[in-house]
Amino acid sequence: MKRITVLGAVATLLAGAVATAPAGYAADRGAPGVAEARGAAVAAARAAEAGIHWTACPADWQLAAPIQCGWVTVPVDYAKPNGPTIKLAVDRARSTGTKAQRQGSLIYNPGGPGGSGLSFPRRTTTRNAIWAATAKAYDFVGFDPRGVGHSAPVSCEDPGAFAKAPKPDPVPRDAADKLAMRGTAARYADGCHARGGRLLPYLTTPDTARDMDVIRAALGDKKINYLGVSYGTYLGAVYATLFPTHVRRLLVDSVVEPSPDHIWYRDNLDQDVAFQGRWNDWEDWVARHDASYHLGTTRATVERQWLKLRATAAAHPLGGVVGPAELIAFFQNAPYYDQYWTIVAGAWSQYVAGDAKPLVSAATPAAAGSPGAVAAENENAVYTAVECNDAAWPRSWAVWDRDNTRLNARYPLMTWPNAAMNLPCATWREPQLTPLDVRSHAGLPGVLIVQSTRDAATPYPGAVELHRRLGGSEMIIERGAGSHGVTGLINPCVNDRVTAYFVDGRLDGHDVTCAPHATPRPPARTAPKAKAADLPTAG
Repeated sequence: MKRITVLGAVATLLAGAVATAPAGYAADRGAPGVAEARGAAVAAARAAEAGIHWTACPADWQLAAPIQCGWVTVPVDYAKPNGPTIKLAVDRARSTGTKAQRQGSLIYNPGGPGGSGLSFPRRTTTRNAIWAATAKAYDFVGFDPRGVGHSAPVSCEDPGAFAKAPKPDPVPRDAADKLAMRGTAARYADGCHARGGRLLPYLTTPDTARDMDVIRAALGDKKINYLGVSYGTYLGAVYATLFPTHVRRLLVDSVVEPSPDHIWYRDNLDQDVAFQGRWNDWEDWVARHDASYHLGTTRATVERQWLKLRATAAAHPLGGVVGPAELIAFFQNAPYYDQYWTIVAGAWSQYVAGDAKPLVSAATPAAAGSPGAVAAENENAVYTAVECNDAAWPRSWAVWDRDNTRLNARYPLMTWPNAAMNLPCATWREPQLTPLDVRSHAGLPGVLIVQSTRDAATPYPGAVELHRRLGGSEMIIERGAGSHGVTGLINPCVNDRVTAYFVDGRLDGHDVTCAPHATPRPPARTAPKAKAADLPTAG
């Protein structure tokens, strides 16, 4: 799932017969099924005939040759395939191997919901060593999911207003703060309803999965090869359930718990607990490297420094723009990604030493009117719409208050910020689905699941549950690690098996446990330049 952006603060028919709905999937808007399956088959058949007209990418997309771009047309409502349509932006980098080596297309989703996959082909054009062998076998294909980026983008709030900083502290101090939080969330939900247009009710995971099948057909592939990370794992699991006979190879990395009773309210509560655990890991690491960062020799001392910084920013926003909300949006990158341990610790250390500029620069959100601010508002809008549309959420504030007050007592880092992020779902005005019961069905080949045991955003039990639900799947477990998105890291135990799966279709025949990738080391100098807006999207 995506990096938390505090709401109002800071702010993934060619092959055989017509697809049929899995057992128990009713044919109504509450649980779309038979009509949508037929509509998806119609749309895929049309896309197969039309193909994709590949051209140079628009200059402002910043996707240089040899990456090519194109469009795929999909229905807004799959139950009405002859009704209104939208165009999805897709791109590709052709396989680097011989014609004999090429095995088709590899479609990617980075997570979110709301993340763009258009950067994926750069793994080929930049000659990313981890993916070099796979790039010989596949065209790397990315796309903007419906509502995202260039694919009929939706909005819930004026991007300039969304970008304003500093914003109120997302952690309520009293009943008045909670009432204000509820008002902000309700206004945001109303803004989505007013600005989201006809596409808003159809920003769902099942509809995006159907879009992927149309993209598959437009590419000329009889079966899909897919890589999904974070929320992209749930998207992949839904695709595998809806289109089991259309899957060739499917790998999911850092897995969302797919049980219907977890989508999405309980998944977010579980995330709060896991974030605290990984935050503790990072604070322990900072303490071990006190000689570099001078933030304390114990976790408790480092935590006191964090609380002091947070209180200072609440009283006097750093640089006039970085308050607690902006600090949380920046600092949470540490429990998300190991590669940001040094960036976050370095900026913080320099602040404590008297130089606030690196921290203020890194934590300041994209300026109003900038492309980054527009993209951030759009990503947040799609995230909200998909999670609110996918499932029913508690309507009672008493439930939210009870659950988050209880969790916050032990897991304070992200509990209330996460609640504020998702609270629009409590007053959401669009129809909400009954989540799909993700299961393997006849024809689904072996799925590969990759997961670290201390992942904050998608806790480890979610991968175990998906493994249980998808018969014949196998797991690669990175024991003792917690960086979100395992397949992009250097760990030969993982990398070699991912390559063997995609290139040769080879699985081990059993689950595999790998030692963790290398722990980050502090650089000789800690002078981070990255802004929070420049950090990679996560699901």
